[in-house]
Amino acid sequence: MNICVFCSASDIAEKYTKPADELAKLIGGGGHTLIWGGSDKGVMKIMASGVQKAGGKIVGISMEILRKNARRGADEMIITKNLTERKALFLKRSDVIVVLVGGLGTIDEMTEILELKKHKVHEKPIVILNTDNFYNGLKIQLERMDEDGFLPLPLNQLLHFVDTPEGAMRYITEHGN
Repeated sequence: MNICVFCSASDIAEKYTKPADELAKLIGGGGHTLIWGGSDKGVMKIMASGVQKAGGKIVGISMEILRKNARRGADEMIITKNLTERKALFLKRSDVIVVLVGGLGTIDEMTEILELKKHKVHEKPIVILNTDNFYNGLKIQLERMDEDGFLPLPLNQLLHFVDTPEGAMRYITEHGN
């Protein structure tokens, strides 16, 4: 299965990196392919290294402006012209999307994928790993959107929140292709 992971290229606290590493080992150990932002920095590096060490393949999708940060030794590295092309390839190449902690780039990628799912452009499972309650505010906001009628599909049909890497893999196994 091709598992796309949205995550940060930033160096962040161990409370966030440790679950990312655990998820990477589960992805690689399951023989899956990681589709990721292609960077050899921060959480992206942790994900790629963990998947490779556990026996999985990695496919990076980066952009021309980030080429200097692209990981060497990926099974495949695609360099797009811009962010729009990059996000389209994330969706095209993946069977399931996992969102880890991250900044504006991660939020941008996640919201675009959710919007496309809302419009039935795809039906791929989306799971958010809510490490250390990082996405609790987002979860509350999305629940309110659902309750107040702003979502055309029930929230549980758009995405799923989990608290552990094992919970993410369980969801992926049950709902992925």
